[in-house]
Amino acid sequence: MSHGWNADDIPDQRGRTAVITGANSGIGLNTARELARHGARVLLACRDDRGRAAESLLRKAVTGADVAFVPLDLADLRSVREFATAHAPERIDLLINNAGVMALPYGTTADGFERQFGVNHLGHFALTGLLLPRLLDTPGARVVTVSSGLHALADIDMGDLNSERGYRRWIAYGRSKTANLLFVHELARRLTRAGSRLVAAAAHPGYASTNLQSAAARMENRRAAERFFELGNRIVAQPASAGALPTLYAATAPGVRPDSFTGPGPLGWRGAPAPSWRARRTRDDVRGERLWVASEQLTGVTYPELGTV
Repeated sequence: MSHGWNADDIPDQRGRTAVITGANSGIGLNTARELARHGARVLLACRDDRGRAAESLLRKAVTGADVAFVPLDLADLRSVREFATAHAPERIDLLINNAGVMALPYGTTADGFERQFGVNHLGHFALTGLLLPRLLDTPGARVVTVSSGLHALADIDMGDLNSERGYRRWIAYGRSKTANLLFVHELARRLTRAGSRLVAAAAHPGYASTNLQSAAARMENRRAAERFFELGNRIVAQPASAGALPTLYAATAPGVRPDSFTGPGPLGWRGAPAPSWRARRTRDDVRGERLWVASEQLTGVTYPELGTV
């Protein structure tokens, strides 16, 4: 990986189409801006009208930007299916599974899943599976899933995927981010077995200044905690534009390897994209296959194009 890779190193994206979840703010919005700036057609797959506002902002920021808001609520599998059947383009070069929630108070999705596991992992698992035929038909396509260095907080609990035996918000977040990496590992393994050149890779932004950190405090009206996270964003964090670079690298740089994990280096919290440390358990074939099977059962989405492992 070249030293100091930045957004100016993104190859020409003209003729390519990207779908980015959670592209209305933070890492997703900055990822969308840079891909549009380099010529890609970008679909902003967002939950509500904030996606429409992001579309307007990007059209003003990038001359001639080919961007469009499309509704997608990852907390509702019916919305995921509707996106895949009614809104997804025929050609998809880049699927960037970026949307996520962090350390929220306990809640469930429309389908009854614990919210962090449901949005961060299951929604993206279902979306990727439903869009897989189009990705497989597109030469040079990639699937990039955004995880976190905080996956180190917890392993998945196959006996309690939905935290029904007890909920600790940061443990649940760590489990969902571990699930992201296991999903990428198992998807890459199955793609290789199927002889596909579709690349599945992971990335994380390090500590980037976004609204993700303070969202839970804002929801619960915890003003002191909200101010604490906002202060950390101002003093310690790198800007969201820098936090988006690992995702952009994984999505566009030549030679990105399947099941790679790119983050800000060398310490993993800020800096240019570099190979990132990950817990050994996130490359465990048995864990990956068990989570895959459970995810198919929970979502009802299978990957028949990849056969069985």
